[in-house]
Amino acid sequence: MGNFISTLQFADGRRREIQHGVTILATGAQEYRGPEYGYGSHPNIVTQQEFEAILGRQVDRETSRQVDRETSRQVDKYTSTSPTLSTCIPETVVMIQCVGPAEKFCSRICCTVALKNALRLKELNPQAEVVILYTDIRTYGFKERLYTEAREKGVIFIRYDFDKKPEVQIANSEWPIADSDTPSALNHPPSAIRHQPSAIRVRVWESILHQEIELHPDLLVLSMPVVPNVDAHEMAARFKVPLDVDGFFLEAHVKLRPVDFASDGIFMAGMAHYPKLLDESMIQAQAAAARAARILSRETLTAGGQVAVVDANKCTGCLTCVRICPFNVPKIRADLTGVGGIIGAA
Repeated sequence: MGNFISTLQFADGRRREIQHGVTILATGAQEYRGPEYGYGSHPNIVTQQEFEAILGRQVDRETSRQVDRETSRQVDKYTSTSPTLSTCIPETVVMIQCVGPAEKFCSRICCTVALKNALRLKELNPQAEVVILYTDIRTYGFKERLYTEAREKGVIFIRYDFDKKPEVQIANSEWPIADSDTPSALNHPPSAIRHQPSAIRVRVWESILHQEIELHPDLLVLSMPVVPNVDAHEMAARFKVPLDVDGFFLEAHVKLRPVDFASDGIFMAGMAHYPKLLDESMIQAQAAAARAARILSRETLTAGGQVAVVDANKCTGCLTCVRICPFNVPKIRADLTGVGGIIGAA
C-alpha cells in the first residue's frame, strides 16, 4: 500500500513511469457481440448500444434544426440536405431481451436500457410500434417507472421461455449481407431503414394465447449482455486481485467494503465491478475516490504484520511455543532466567 510503480505506454510508443500511492481499477466492461438471432448477417439487426447511437443522431439532427430556426429563421435550410424524422427512424421495432450469455446470468441493465430506448423512439415517432420479447423485466429501484411509462405509451411486451426462444429468419431483400464479423446499422443511412421492404421475420410463442406470433420489424434490436473486458484477467493477475465467477472484479465485502479489494490501497469503480448504470458508476467512483483520499491525506503510514513477542520474565520454560511454532522461531536461551528462577527462557 502506498508504493505502486506503473508504466504508461502512449500511442506514439513513448513510455512513462509513474509512482503512486493508491490504485483505482476502473477498466469498464464491454457489450457482448455474438451471432445469436442473426446478428452480423443483416445491417438492420443491431444491438441496444448501436440503436441508442442511431436515436442519438436523430436527436442531434432535430436539435440542429430547432437551433437554426430560432437563430437564422431559415426553416427550410435542412429540407434538401437532411431527411425528416418520419423518414429516418423505423416504424416497427422488435427488441429481444436476454441474448447469449444473458441466459445464464442477468446483466442488470439490459431491461432499463431497452425501455429507455423504446421511450426515446416513441418521443421521436409516437406512431412507431415497439414490441419487446422478454423472459423477465427487471427494472430495479425507481427504474420501475420506465416500465409503467412504456406500457402507457403503447409498448407491447411478449414473454417467452428459454425452451421456446424466438426464431429469426432473414428473407430475400435488397439489403446486402454484410461481410464483416460485427457489422452494424451505424455504417448505413438511417433513412434506408424504412424505405427497404422488411426482410426480417421474428416468430415467438405467446404463452397466454398459446399460439405462435410472427412479426415483421423494420429493425431488430438485441439486448446483448455486458461482459468483462478482455484484459480483466490480465489486470487481476498484475495487481493480484480476485475475480468472481463471471469475470468481474470481486470486492472485499459486499456491504462493509464495497469498493475495496482485499489488498490495501487498491480500489474499484464502474462496470469493472459489475454491470451498472451511469449514475451508479458515478456514485461508486466517488466512494472509491473518498477511500483513496483516506490514504493519500496521511503524511505517514504505519504498516506491518502482527509479531508475537515472548516476555522472558514470565516464561516458565514449558516449551509450548517451541513445539507449536511451524517456523522454529522461539529458542531456549540458557543465559535468561524465567519465572521462579528457572534457567533457560524463550
